[in-house]
Amino acid sequence: MKACFMGLGYIGLPTAIIAAKHGVEVIGVDINPEVVEKTNRGELHIIEPGLGEMLKEVVASGHFKAAGKPEVSDAYFMVVPTPFKGDHQPDISYVEAATRAVIPYLKPGDLYVVESTSPIGTTETMAKIIFEERPELKDKIYIAYCPERVLPGNVIYELMHNDRVIGGIDDASTHKAQEFYGRFVQGKLHPTNARTAEMCKLTENSSRDVQIAFANELSLICDRAGINVWELIELANKHPRVNILRPGCGVGGHCIAVDPYFITAMFPEEARIISDARAINNYKADWCAQKVINAILKFNLDNGRRPVVAMMGVAFKPDIDDLRESPARHIIDQVIAENVNAEILVVEPNVTSHPKYTLTPTDEATGRADILVMLTGHTPFKSIKPTDAQQVLDFCGIFNPKA
Repeated sequence: MKACFMGLGYIGLPTAIIAAKHGVEVIGVDINPEVVEKTNRGELHIIEPGLGEMLKEVVASGHFKAAGKPEVSDAYFMVVPTPFKGDHQPDISYVEAATRAVIPYLKPGDLYVVESTSPIGTTETMAKIIFEERPELKDKIYIAYCPERVLPGNVIYELMHNDRVIGGIDDASTHKAQEFYGRFVQGKLHPTNARTAEMCKLTENSSRDVQIAFANELSLICDRAGINVWELIELANKHPRVNILRPGCGVGGHCIAVDPYFITAMFPEEARIISDARAINNYKADWCAQKVINAILKFNLDNGRRPVVAMMGVAFKPDIDDLRESPARHIIDQVIAENVNAEILVVEPNVTSHPKYTLTPTDEATGRADILVMLTGHTPFKSIKPTDAQQVLDFCGIFNPKA
């Protein structure tokens, strides 16, 4: 069995490595030459615990190699970004480009799978493109959709142990895809059709977005009411059937902050709660930015000088290096764009450099800061001991005793 993974990002690379670890001959394709070169040296270009050693092992064994273009394989997996464009309209151009790249290599009996989070009907659209280019493959290859369900920072375990939903364009395709994933997935493989599998992925992340929006909305209400939201949630969760999530400074990442738009774009009249949840979570980042700006203005007035403001965290969640759709980044950009009279220090311990910000080490920033703005709950931040002279804007509940 030889498998070709199109895309060596946060999902494609770990999945390719794990497949190689389980005996599949894998070629991983990426358009970034630096990613290809680094991967072939056995070096991770992302942060993911435990994955580095596994990569070295599969590269050394010859089961895994990276390249800039596909090779003839038995199975092809599209694991590329699906961002949105314009007014939050889904952009499947990367999936289409990756698909067109493998079309010349397809042969009867091959398996083609879309893993990228996609709008409903994407798998069928890709099948149509394939058969238009290669009509002789009609009814002779297997086409399916299988979305990932992983938590960054715990990808290895979740790729192997989480249940997977697999939906083919026909039953034979579903079963063929199940056979492949059965090589390394220890969780259950739930068969369905492609459209249901696509909607399942969008539903899962939209549900989480709605739940986070409830927590974020509570934080806004509690701020106005003078109530400690962390204590409130802890007490409310004592109810046996209540499980309120933790509020934050918004929602980021490649899934929860993006996937709901794939539903609202197609069903604007029906997806009302989903749309409102997106608006609330986006607004929370704006609200946090304004809180920081107001704190700076007040410091200017009270102290007659510009404060040093440490913006703690750029990643969208704790202990990872993923900055995609990060609300922390949005907040930092808003504060800087306001041109406030302050020295802004940006801290992100999981990233060595950033194209826009000059990053400051954690100790230096916390030692100099007049205002500490906690945006991401990275583990190293939990040992910070703010002084009485420092003002703390804690948007992720790091220092709250009820957090």
